[in-house]
Amino acid sequence: MAKGAALEIENLSVKIDDKLILKNINLKLEAGERAFVFGPNGSGKSTLIRTIMGIPSCKVVSGSISYEGKEITDLDVYSRSKLGVSMLFQQPPEIRGVKLAHLLKLCLGKKRNDEFSSDEMETIKRFNLVEFLDRDVNVGFSGGERKKAEILQILFLKSKLVLLDEPDSGVDVDSLRFLSSELENYLNDSKATSLIITHKGDILDFVKAENACVIIDGMNHCFPDPKTIYEEIRTNGYEHCLSCSTRITEGLA
Repeated sequence: MAKGAALEIENLSVKIDDKLILKNINLKLEAGERAFVFGPNGSGKSTLIRTIMGIPSCKVVSGSISYEGKEITDLDVYSRSKLGVSMLFQQPPEIRGVKLAHLLKLCLGKKRNDEFSSDEMETIKRFNLVEFLDRDVNVGFSGGERKKAEILQILFLKSKLVLLDEPDSGVDVDSLRFLSSELENYLNDSKATSLIITHKGDILDFVKAENACVIIDGMNHCFPDPKTIYEEIRTNGYEHCLSCSTRITEGLA
């Protein structure tokens, strides 16, 4: 894809039930760009990527979301997925009655009775998920196994816009290193655009990004160099980072 805006959000306000969560969010990601999202608990981080994905509980009050130059504000989840948008949940839900094998085949565009190719099986083996293929999705999976299954779905879908809600939450160091390596390789090879929420910041050691967005009280503020701003947040808290001299008014903002 030629360089240009892959995701553009303008003056986006969102409510859940009767509570206004996001207020006039502005965000722009170029094709192939990566950005981290920081923010205290309850600030609206997860609401932001759920709204981008089109989760029905997130009601857009005003503003717009455009993807590859097309407004998608009113599209449903399925339509956005067909355009190449994928989301990894912080706590991937159980899907009873659906086998992991069937879900992965759906991601690959295969029919239920189709076989995995040798390359596809090698990838499943690399993720240590072969023994889970005949199990209901995420039922009895550990936190790391759930995250592996979701990252594998993103790879098989060949997602172009990847939305990750705390991929470093609920996984051990070895699992995080593996998942981050797979994600980094995929983003490098596919040139996919990504928006990654992190609260702990552990994933910053493994996945590189150009910019960071901080959400506080439903409003976003944008910064260069995610590692620098995260260390500032850890040392001095979120409020201080808003007055930091590294704040910028162009780029993401």
